[in-house]
Amino acid sequence: MVAPPAVFPELPGHVQPHDGSLRLLYIGRATSLRGRIVRNHMRRSGSSTLRRTLAGLLLPTEGYRTEWTDRVVLCREDEHRLTRWMRANLFLTWAEDPCPEEIEAGLIRQMRPPLNVHGVAPAFLQAAVVAAKEAYNNSAQPPQPPAEPA
Repeated sequence: MVAPPAVFPELPGHVQPHDGSLRLLYIGRATSLRGRIVRNHMRRSGSSTLRRTLAGLLLPTEGYRTEWTDRVVLCREDEHRLTRWMRANLFLTWAEDPCPEEIEAGLIRQMRPPLNVHGVAPAFLQAAVVAAKEAYNNSAQPPQPPAEPA
C-alpha cells in the first residue's frame, strides 16, 4: 500500500520507483488480493490489523469512536468514515510471485514499511505506529462485571 508523502508525513517510507509522488507504507500478501482488500482491509477493524493501525494513527485528528465486542472495534459510522479516508488517501500496488510466503518477510526486513510491525527489526519499528496501536487497543475496554453487594 502506498500514499503521497503528505499522508502520515512523520513516517518514513521508500519512494515508489515508478511514481515518485508515492511512498511505501505497508506490505502484505494474499491468496486473493481482491478478497483480502474487499473483505478484510476495507470493511471491519475487528479483522484487519492494518485498519486498526490506521484508526490508531488517525484517532487524534479524526476522532474515531470505538467500542468493545470481543475486542476493540470502530463504531459502525466510523468504520465507514475510515473506509472513505482509505479510499481517498491510499493506493494499492502489487507484484505477483509464485511463492509470496517465501519472500514477504525478506521484503519487509529490506523495505521497512512503516505500518508493518511484525517482521520489522526492533531498531526500525516506528514509535508513532506502536503508540497508535496501543492507543487504539486502549480506547475501549470490556464491560466490568457488576459489583458484588457488600
